[in-house]
Amino acid sequence: MLKFFPWRKAVILLCLSLFAAACSRSAPPPALPYLGDDAVILAFGDSLTYGTGARREQAYPAILSGLIGRTVVVEATPGDKTSDGLAKFDEALDEHRPDLLILCLGGNDFLRKVPLPVTRNNMVSMIERARDQGIPVVLLAVPSPALFGLEAHPLYEELATTYQLPLENDILSEVFGNKAAKSDPLHPNAQGYAQVAEALAALLRASGAL
Repeated sequence: MLKFFPWRKAVILLCLSLFAAACSRSAPPPALPYLGDDAVILAFGDSLTYGTGARREQAYPAILSGLIGRTVVVEATPGDKTSDGLAKFDEALDEHRPDLLILCLGGNDFLRKVPLPVTRNNMVSMIERARDQGIPVVLLAVPSPALFGLEAHPLYEELATTYQLPLENDILSEVFGNKAAKSDPLHPNAQGYAQVAEALAALLRASGAL
């Protein structure tokens, strides 16, 4: 009979976890409708979408627009929680009539310790309202506040799985883990926003939107 020492068991479990994560990342994202040249994308969120820490033309929506050759409009207010976003959501959809929504909210909820069920319900409401109007949704995940390391809050993967949404789950965690890509502890700089835009462009291509 094979005997495993505790450290060997730990190594095996770590390898299995890494293998499972790699398989998950290699799986194609849920498909999106193709976006024609005249398509409008709505980037909806808070300071991370507004571009705090860089000039407006260096925010990720502006860079993304240049990368993919599509119009990207912005509805974002620094400091907004998901409840603030929900209050403005219907008006933003009515005004812009987007062909695709990129939703990035939740960071201020986490920082201000809003109860997770409240945040989840607000995000669900926005996702369902967009889908009711036939607007596909892409999620951009925000990291959890943490003392050691950074990773996306599990809420986003939960929502992406439930609603079969394309999810960019890693890029903001990577940016916030790189001092050279940040303007302050909570916001990217121009380099960081460019990395976010590149990751989203890659996701849109992988999902068939481009």
